[in-house]
Amino acid sequence: MGQLQITLPDGSVKGFEAGVTGAEIAAAVSAGLAREALAVKVDGAVMDLNAPIPGDAPVEILTFEQPEGRQVFWHSSSHIMAQAVMELFPGAKLAIGPPIDEGWYYDFEVEKPFSPEDLEKIELKMQEIIDEDAVFRRETMNRSDAITHYREQKADYKVELLEDLEGDEVSLYYHSRFEDLCRGPHIPRTGLIKAFKLTSTSGAYWRGDEKRTMLQRIYGVSYPKKAMLDDYVKRLEEARKRDHRILGKQLELYTFSDSVGPGLVLWMPRGARMRNEIENFWREEHLRHGYELVYSPHIANLELWEQSGHTSFFTEDMFGTIDVEGRQYQLKPMNCPFHIAMYKSRLWSYRDLPLRWAELGTVYRYERGGVLHGLMRVRGLTQDDAHHFVVQEKMEEELGWLLNFCVHILRSFGFSDFDTYLSTRPDKAIGDVGDWRRAEAGLRQVLEKVGLAYDVDEGGGAFYGPKIDIKIKDALGRSWQCSTIQFDFSLPERFDLYYIASDGQQKRPFMIHRALLGAIERFFGVLIEYYAGNFPLWLAPVQVKVLPITDSINDYARQVVDRLKEHNIRAELDFRSEKVGAKIRDAELLKVPYMFIVGAREVEAETVSVRKHSAGDLGSKTIADALGLLEEEIRSKGLAAK
Repeated sequence: MGQLQITLPDGSVKGFEAGVTGAEIAAAVSAGLAREALAVKVDGAVMDLNAPIPGDAPVEILTFEQPEGRQVFWHSSSHIMAQAVMELFPGAKLAIGPPIDEGWYYDFEVEKPFSPEDLEKIELKMQEIIDEDAVFRRETMNRSDAITHYREQKADYKVELLEDLEGDEVSLYYHSRFEDLCRGPHIPRTGLIKAFKLTSTSGAYWRGDEKRTMLQRIYGVSYPKKAMLDDYVKRLEEARKRDHRILGKQLELYTFSDSVGPGLVLWMPRGARMRNEIENFWREEHLRHGYELVYSPHIANLELWEQSGHTSFFTEDMFGTIDVEGRQYQLKPMNCPFHIAMYKSRLWSYRDLPLRWAELGTVYRYERGGVLHGLMRVRGLTQDDAHHFVVQEKMEEELGWLLNFCVHILRSFGFSDFDTYLSTRPDKAIGDVGDWRRAEAGLRQVLEKVGLAYDVDEGGGAFYGPKIDIKIKDALGRSWQCSTIQFDFSLPERFDLYYIASDGQQKRPFMIHRALLGAIERFFGVLIEYYAGNFPLWLAPVQVKVLPITDSINDYARQVVDRLKEHNIRAELDFRSEKVGAKIRDAELLKVPYMFIVGAREVEAETVSVRKHSAGDLGSKTIADALGLLEEEIRSKGLAAK
């Protein structure tokens, strides 16, 4: 047998006999790596650890430390859970069970939703399967034979998946008494899973289509060490405390109503105040940095969306059309065609560019009912949208400027930890492939010049061009997609945009699509969870609660509130005939940053007793000094502890 030349992650090259597996390579590196190995990455492709390496290649042994290793671990856990469900509920039908960002889920068709008691039984059965230390085994089958095989089992969902697949061969995975249609890969054996937990259940439409069968989804998470699960449970509890859906109701920020429609946000007064602060800051910073603000309508002639390509590439996310005097109009899913129409309204010179046009534009996306999630996935959303029209020679300079502006805005809200991605050409795209590659290379250069570390999201670009995505990380280490900067050479071509160059000739501009906060609704939800409702003073919907000790102090308390409002402090008076302790407790529950407590002593001295949320008593201060304290914190955008 011949020798394979295997390149390890440290750059060293080692020779192995042909047919060597990832497990054998791991054992050759170290006993510790062999114990922790889950799968192997061969020339970028993740494979089963016990599969033969096909030829000379760079090889990386994957453990739970790497994202790909975790995905394999969680995918295998979903198969174990599926086996447990099928053995406990013999009439169940399997749908799909992928890994997700943290853990996995599996969808089942069952007679009734799973109860908490059902989850306990499933966990016990899973532990039995794990204790078997059963080996995962891969086999291939002709696709038509697999269709027959699953049709005989009345496995309708597997048959549908197979009918949609291309190619003549598919793979099945086996362990213990279980089989599943699956591309894999999987961990070597079930016993590698040392700790797991089923976290929740929910309904989920098959393939996200509300016209299809409602399935029952079980979520779970697993780890190779119990201490990891203990840490996860702590983080889960903290996440529940920060849940924007719970805090949004508790703090009276926003609501939803079935009479209005799912996914359509109703902003309550306190939430509207906070949103207003966000938007005012956004406008001021944009005007200060050379943007012009524009406005556009909520609907447009369908022909505009056909020209832009949205009806071809985005139609599943658009609401139906509206007939107006025999012409079809479309609720806007994006703002870009309107800004393009504004650009075409006059002739531009190279001296006029770059143009930076920004809009807080409300758009409408048809999100299916099964994926709506508080403020994070809604049907009516306001994008902090902007479009830059740039001469081609200045594109890199403009992108660099924009990246720095983006980071400045995010940091102003207290975010400092980012994950950055370069998102490349998707399968469905417009424009020449060569243009895409050049644009992607340009974005790489900009990222490297600005000094932002990034990963590549293959196929994650918009249909009209590649993009840079910035995800903010919260206090629990979770990533939230907010900012996106999208390069576009296609729409200027489609709409025949041009400017007059220095030589008097017409030349095509490049275009940048850009959202910094993303959707205001989603960003608002992220802020709630990031700060757990303990907002910085400048953002807090109510900045000060004035608490009179007795009803006889109400007149003085109103004067204090009026004085605060004169200085643009958002203040409220709690004039209820309650004990001051109850008023303090209620203000703490509403997470109001400051409480000014006033009694007979404060009236006589014309002072207030200042109390800070979660910190306690700060002592007695004159109203002027208390105002100075507030105004300095607002000026500096002092950030709350997260």
